[in-house]
This record gives sequence, C-alpha cells and structure tokens, in this order.
Amino acid sequence: MKHQTFLLLVLAAFSFQLFGCKQQKSKQPLVAKVENVVDTLYGVQVNDPYRYMENLKDPYVQKWIKGQAEYAADVLSKIPGRNALYNRLKELDSGKPFRIFGIRRYPDGTLFYEKLASGQNIPKLYVRPAGGGEKLLVDPEKIKSTDKQHYSINSYSPSANGKFMVYGLAKGGSEQTILHIMNVKTGQNLPETIAHIETAYNIPRWLPDGSGFFYCRRRDLPAGTPQTEIYKKTKVYFHKINGIVKNDPLIMGYGLSKRVPLEAIDFPSLYIPGGSDYAVAKIKHGDATEIALYSAPIKSLLKENIPWQKICGFDDEVSGYAVHGNTIYLKTAQNAARFKVVSTTLNNPDFARAKTVIKMSDQVVDYLVTSKDALYAGMIDGGFNRILRLGFGKGAKAELLHLPHGAAGYIVSASQKMNGILVYANSWTKGSLIYQYHPADDSFSNSGLMPKGKYDDLPGFTSKEVKVKSYDGALVPLSIIFKKDLKLDGNNPTLLMGYGAYGMSIGVFFNPLNIAWLERGGVYAIAHVRGGGEYGKAWHLAGQKLTKPNTWKDFIACAEYLIKKGYTSKKRIAGQGGSAGGILIGRAITARPDLFAAALINVGALDAIRFETTTNGVPNIPEFGSVKTEAGFKGLYEMSAYHHVKDGVKYPAVLLTAGINDPRVAPWMSAKMTARLQAASVSGKPILFRVEYDAGHGIGSTRDQRLKEIADEWSFLLWQFGQAK
Repeated sequence: MKHQTFLLLVLAAFSFQLFGCKQQKSKQPLVAKVENVVDTLYGVQVNDPYRYMENLKDPYVQKWIKGQAEYAADVLSKIPGRNALYNRLKELDSGKPFRIFGIRRYPDGTLFYEKLASGQNIPKLYVRPAGGGEKLLVDPEKIKSTDKQHYSINSYSPSANGKFMVYGLAKGGSEQTILHIMNVKTGQNLPETIAHIETAYNIPRWLPDGSGFFYCRRRDLPAGTPQTEIYKKTKVYFHKINGIVKNDPLIMGYGLSKRVPLEAIDFPSLYIPGGSDYAVAKIKHGDATEIALYSAPIKSLLKENIPWQKICGFDDEVSGYAVHGNTIYLKTAQNAARFKVVSTTLNNPDFARAKTVIKMSDQVVDYLVTSKDALYAGMIDGGFNRILRLGFGKGAKAELLHLPHGAAGYIVSASQKMNGILVYANSWTKGSLIYQYHPADDSFSNSGLMPKGKYDDLPGFTSKEVKVKSYDGALVPLSIIFKKDLKLDGNNPTLLMGYGAYGMSIGVFFNPLNIAWLERGGVYAIAHVRGGGEYGKAWHLAGQKLTKPNTWKDFIACAEYLIKKGYTSKKRIAGQGGSAGGILIGRAITARPDLFAAALINVGALDAIRFETTTNGVPNIPEFGSVKTEAGFKGLYEMSAYHHVKDGVKYPAVLLTAGINDPRVAPWMSAKMTARLQAASVSGKPILFRVEYDAGHGIGSTRDQRLKEIADEWSFLLWQFGQAK
C-alpha cells in the first residue's frame, strides 16, 4: 500500500493559518515509518502499515507517541480563545458547591457517599452518621505515588452494619484496583490489602453479619503472559476480616463446579441481597448483555459443594435482575423485544414457569431495583427516562411516577430496609436535585443531598426531540440542544455525538459545561443510533456485528438532517464518539469525509481486526465478533476505521485522544489511526494525537484533566470552523 506524507508539506505551507485563524508555527512531529504487514484472511488482503506500533514498549514507538503528544499540546495551547474557554469551563463547573454520588443509605439515617466539592480535583469518600456531620473517610489526593500519578476511588462497599468498609483504589486511571478495608469508626485501615481486583462488573459484597466479603479477582499471572489472558478465568473469593488473603477460600471459578459451568471469558460475581436467605451468582459472558444466574443459601457459601440452582441461562435472554426477600425479578427479552419483567423464587427457581409482572410495552425496560415497598423499573420512553413502580402488595399494578417539573429520572439509591427511593431528575437544559420519593402519598421532596447550582437553571436554552429517517427508512431518535433564539441559517457550530454499542442508551442528562458551547451559538446533538438500547434488544442487534454499518449510517443521516434543517453546514459540523463509539465516528468520517469539518475520537476502538489481540478484546467477541470465523471477520473488517482510510482523500480535521494506562482500548489503536490519517489525508487539515500519561479510559480521571480535555476539543473545533476567538 502506497503512503504519502502529505501532512508535513501541507502544514508547513499553511503555517496553521487555516480558515483565517492564525497561529504561531509549531515544530513538526516525527512522520511515522511504514512497515507494512499483510494478512490474508478468507481471501481478503488486509494491510497493516503500522503493526509495529502495537508494541508500546518499543523505543521508537514511545518516541513517536511522545512527539505527537507534545506537538498536539503545543498546537492546542496556541489556538485563539483556548484559555478563555478553559476558564469559562472552570467557572461553569464550580457553579454547584458540590456533587455527591454512589449513595448508600441506612435505616438509622447514616449515609455513605462520594463527594466532589467545587475546587477539588478528585471525589472523596464520606460517611454521615445519623444526626451528625459528615466525616471524611478516604481522600485519594493525599495518597502519593513515586511516579506522581494520581489515585482515584474505583469502588466501595460498606458492610450491612456500617462498621467496616471495603474500597478500591486505582492509579493513573488504570482501573488496576487494590482493595483496602477500613474500620469506619476509627477511620483506620486494616493491614490486609487485595490486588488484581476485577471491578468492571461487580463490587465486593458483604455477608449479612459483616464478618467478611466476597470479591472477584483476576489471576496473578507471570511476566510475559499474553495480554489476552488477563481478563480470563476470574474467580470469586471470600475474605474474612483480619484474615490472611492468600488463604481466602475460593467460592466460584473456571473449572470449579459442574453446577456452574464457566467459560474462560466468563466473569462470575456474587450478590448478597438484604433481607434474603439466598445469594445470587451472576455470570457475565464477556461483554455480552445476557447473563446467567444461580442461587444458593447464604449459609452454604463457605461450605464445600455449594448447592447452586440455575435461575436462568444465557439463552433465556435475561440482562438484569433485582431481589426482594426470596423472590427474584428478571428483565428478559424472551418474546419481548423491548423487554418484560418476570419473577420466580430463589429457593426453587423455574424460569420456564416464571410469572410475568411487567408486560412488554412501547417503553423499554432499562434496569430494575427493589426497596422495602416495591419493585422499581427504569424505563426508556422514546429516549426519555422514566420510572415505573410495582408495589409488593397483592393485586398491585405497575404505575409510572410523575417526577417534579416533568423531568427525566434515574434511581440513585434504593434499600431493602427502607421505603421509597432517591431519584436524580433533570432535563437537557436544566440541572437537577436529588429527590426522595414517598410511596405512602406518591410524592417527591427535595432530599437536601445536593444543592442547586448557579448555572442549573439559566434561561434561554431549549431542546428538541426529532426522528430522522436513515438510509433504509429506520427512524433514528435525535436530541438537539440549542439557544432559543438560534437562527437556522447554517452558520452554527455543531457537535453531533453518538455511541451505539452494547445496547446502551444515552439518556437525558444536564451538563453545565455545555453552556460554554451553547452560549456561543453552538448546537449540541445526540444521535441515538442502532447498536444502542433506545428501542430495546432489536435496536441493539440492528447495530451489532454484521449489522454494525447501521450505526454509522444512522449517524451520517443525523448529520445530514442537521445540515438540511439549517442548524449547521458541512463547514461547521463535527462528529464525536468514544471507546466503542470510536467505530461510529471513525467509520463516519471514512465513509463520508466530505460531510464533516472536524471529528473528535476519544479512546476509540479503531482497529477492529486487531482488537481481539488486546487485553479487553476477547471479552468483546460477543459484541463485535471474531476474526476466527469468516462472518466475524467480514463484520470486523467493515467496522474497522483504520482499514478504511484511503490515500489521497480530503479527510476532516481530527483530534484523537488516548490515555496510556487504558485497560479497555489499547492506546496503540489511536496511534495507528493517527499515523494512517496523517499519511493519507490531502485536505491540509490537522490530525492531532492528544495523549494523557496519567490517565486511562477516562475512568478515574481528575476534574482538571476533564476540563482541559474539553477546552482543547472545543477550541480545536471552533478553530476548524473559523470561529476561534
């Protein structure tokens, strides 16, 4: 494959005076060498000119990435108005005195929660005893590392009596978590710690008496083990307080029990419901949405030959559950494309005879929780988030809750020992409070847990929900947020974002930072493309594997709609996608490079052909497919943006971002895509690679890291739109 180094020549000629926005010339980065590797798969010749970049330890690769990172940082810092935008983002972000999340409630009024106060960089963990003031338990900013990378709280779980707490810390956004155990009263950690913790799909769960907890752990692999082995054969252990970690008994794992057969990529975890005699074992098959569930008496968990009973298997299409007493409620897509809820017992589970308690409707069942009084279901109504309540009393009927001011709602806390729930409610243009729902009189009250922010209710902004006809006639929901007095003259800077994977939906949310974009006359839009879960399982499957092209074709249709209706033009529109959304934006700009002025690709999955060779690649086979089958290869090749970059094409300006410590999407994917675009594009527009050396996939990043990244991204877009100032 012939490669041309157009970027170096074009940038030198233009001296970054694109679109009338002058900048001081920056030192050019090293042009990546080409060492093409050719694989022939099922008769198709697959070229990979930058395969060598997959070795991130190679000195040349490290030098090249560092050079690209320094170059991008230099270019971005010189964009007119970038610092002013950053300062405005900081101002907007500090409008709320504090935000709290991860709330755990106790009947006596005790609260545990994470809190990020204005001016602080990392969330901290607190307890607020009944009738007392809050007490700081864990402050990650006070933990120092020799390499100067920051720590963040990855997860936490207090015991049922609130006396002990287990929490996980990870460094540099790596998600490589170590568990610590704290005596809540004294605030002192116990001496034992537990490493190699798997927290992506579970958190530690305590026995009811608080004597110990169950946790999921990865294998301690020797140096040189292939990275594809890291997420395989995870196991569940039990740790007794003040016990010796190496002696922790194994509870569940690959090859351990014939009652619970596990494959190498399965992730097992335990859930101990409050007020139940039974534990629930969840088996997640890689990143597949369907789960298998088993039950066993809690008192049997520390004995040999645990009498697990199967509740449901992967074929039963269950993707969520909740427990009340010895009854389990299951969210299933079996004969219900938008999901229904059925129930069976934990002591004698029988999925085939499970009772339907919430029938399938036009709304999509999103998630389930239980409190002392009822089963609550998060619902998606055409992209709008609602809450359904089904009381436990005989003859109870499922009813939608009416949230204050007609807001969208998300359940943030529910307890088996307490009536009602805590709800986070907001809209696209108005910030929210945390409300408490009172089932006795079907009312909501302000919980007082989170204050109203200075910028939570600014006038002059609005939102609109439309449905866009895609290439094949499918109607794709599109959310559009903008200023009320916006002129539809095609001159508005517009950012269109999307995701489209794992059946995940992008719900209604308010982010005060968006005001910095909207107040400049900007349009912020969300394309709810196929591959997501906005219309249930069928919508998910319509953007998966061989049907994955629907994802970026839906996105393209939404971009065309915004242009056709006068919101923007080809010169003023950018697309954005991150992680699995990197497939969406990567293929959108390679399929229609003429449609976008610029693109943002965050920690993107861009080389689908080689994804399977990475740490997180094997668990993703259920979602994306495998090159080991012809059909799998066909789907992966079509969705691989890296392999669809062509020489001599006028590609839009692209800003790619990556975190060196990313365990989910290997940073070399963005590196390879950067090099390929820089070599291929003849548009004269910049291709920049922004790299964080103290970050990973974005999980655990600091507040300032996020603000600086957004400032870089939005100023980059405004620069390319000719509107930087």
